[in-house]
Amino acid sequence: MVLSDKLAVVTGATDGIGKAIAFALGRAGARVAICARTAAHVASTVAELKQAGIDAAGAACDVSDAAAVGRFAEFVRKERGEPQILVNNAGIGIFAPLAQLSLEDWDRVIGVNVRSLYLVTRSFLDGITRSAGTIVNIGSLAGRNGLDGGTAYCASKHALLGFSKSLMLEVRKSGARVIAICPGSVSTGFSNRTAKRQNEDRILTPEDVAQTVLGVLTLPQRAMISELDLRPTNP
Repeated sequence: MVLSDKLAVVTGATDGIGKAIAFALGRAGARVAICARTAAHVASTVAELKQAGIDAAGAACDVSDAAAVGRFAEFVRKERGEPQILVNNAGIGIFAPLAQLSLEDWDRVIGVNVRSLYLVTRSFLDGITRSAGTIVNIGSLAGRNGLDGGTAYCASKHALLGFSKSLMLEVRKSGARVIAICPGSVSTGFSNRTAKRQNEDRILTPEDVAQTVLGVLTLPQRAMISELDLRPTNP
């Protein structure tokens, strides 16, 4: 896919991996439409993108809320048109032993990490399939493994892989692609985990993940990497 003038929607795009992806796509020539929960953060990130010469628009959106996603989809179409690329990046991590994990926290993780996949993807799916576009779902190696204290998060990322595999089989006949990218530990302030990581200077960066997204998007249209694990070389 040639990214020049393509419209890419990126969720959870005001910090960390999502922000790096928005900048990488924009610098490669794509137009970007972003969302995140906090309006002020969205406005600030859109301003940064525009300052870098990127065609950008954005709106606040709780991706676990059906009405909010509907409003965001309407905003994108009104402001920029139908996207050819969707990056489902929004996600949260709440880690605790199951006996200490509240139902509220469980529902919050599943809502943001799983429910949003259905809501956001369904809102843009027709346009993606009609344009033989691409959906990129940002998962985690926790979608293949378990983590002590990670029942909610690991369950959500396992679900992301099942969602991605099944959707890929549904839409590939239209020429559309669905790709799940599963990074290992990335240097962000993502979760509530406070344990000190070892070799902090050697774990992945948000820019590493963004470069991977660019790589899979710019493959020839006849080719698709449906799943990709991204690990530090020497953690």
